[in-house]
Amino acid sequence: MTEAVAGPATAGALLRAARERQGLHIAALAASIKVTPRKLEALEADRYDELPDLAFTRALAQSVCRALKIDAEPVLALLPKPAGVGRLEQVASGLKTPFHERPGRESQGGASLLGRPAVWAPLLVLLAALVLYLLPTSVFDPAPEPAPVAVTPPPAADVASATAPAAPVVETVHSAPAEDDGASEPARDAAPAAALLTLRASEPSWVEVRDAQGAVLLSRTLQAGETVGVDGALPLRATIGNALGVSAAFRGEPLDLAPRTRDNIARLELN
Repeated sequence: MTEAVAGPATAGALLRAARERQGLHIAALAASIKVTPRKLEALEADRYDELPDLAFTRALAQSVCRALKIDAEPVLALLPKPAGVGRLEQVASGLKTPFHERPGRESQGGASLLGRPAVWAPLLVLLAALVLYLLPTSVFDPAPEPAPVAVTPPPAADVASATAPAAPVVETVHSAPAEDDGASEPARDAAPAAALLTLRASEPSWVEVRDAQGAVLLSRTLQAGETVGVDGALPLRATIGNALGVSAAFRGEPLDLAPRTRDNIARLELN
C-alpha cells in the first residue's frame, strides 16, 4: 500500500510530533519550561498572532527544543523572523566584503611629506621628550599605600540567624474571603493545617483547582519544596501536571494519584 504524501511541515507540526514521540503531555511540557499550556498550544498550532511577538515565539520554540533535546535549526527556519532581521543580515554580509581603495593621485606638497615615517617619527620623539620635561616631578612619586581598615566580626547571634534554614513556603487558597472579625484571626493562622486539599511539590509542577461553581481557586506552577492548601465549595476539581513530583492529601488523608494519572497528568474530583 502506498502511503499518502504529507503536506509541507510547519514549525508547530515539528514540535508537536517530537513531543508526541516522547509520550509527553503538553501540560507536563508547559510545567517543565514554566509557561502556560495555552501558549504551547498556540505555538504547536502555528497561531503566532496569539503570542506576544515573533521574538517571543522564536525564544519559546528554542526552549521547547531544548526540553525535548532536538535540533532547533529546522524549527527556527520555518518560523517567521522579526522585522529588521533581513536588513541586519544584509549589513553583516556587507561588512564581510573586502575593501578596495579607489585609485587616485597622491596629494602634492606638504601633505605627502607628512605621510612619510621618516618625517613624522622624529617629530613624535621630540614631542614626547617635551611633554616629559614639562611634567612636574611629583607625577613620578610612588603613590602612598592605603591605611589598613579594621573589620569587626558580626555578633554570633547574627551569624546563626543568617545560616538558619528558611521555613517551607505554605500557602492556603480560599474560595471566598473570611469575615473580618476578631474570631477569624486564629482560624486564618491554622488554615494550612485545616485546608481541604493540600499539595506538596518535590519538583516544578503546574496545578489548577476549581470549586463547585467552576471558579478558579489556584492556577500556577508550584516550585520544588512548596506546599499549598486549597479550601472551597465541594466538589473540588484539580488538574496536576507532572503528577510524579506532587503528593496530595484530602481532609488530612493522603491521596494516591497513580490511579487518576495518565501521561503524568492527574485529574481529581473530590467530594
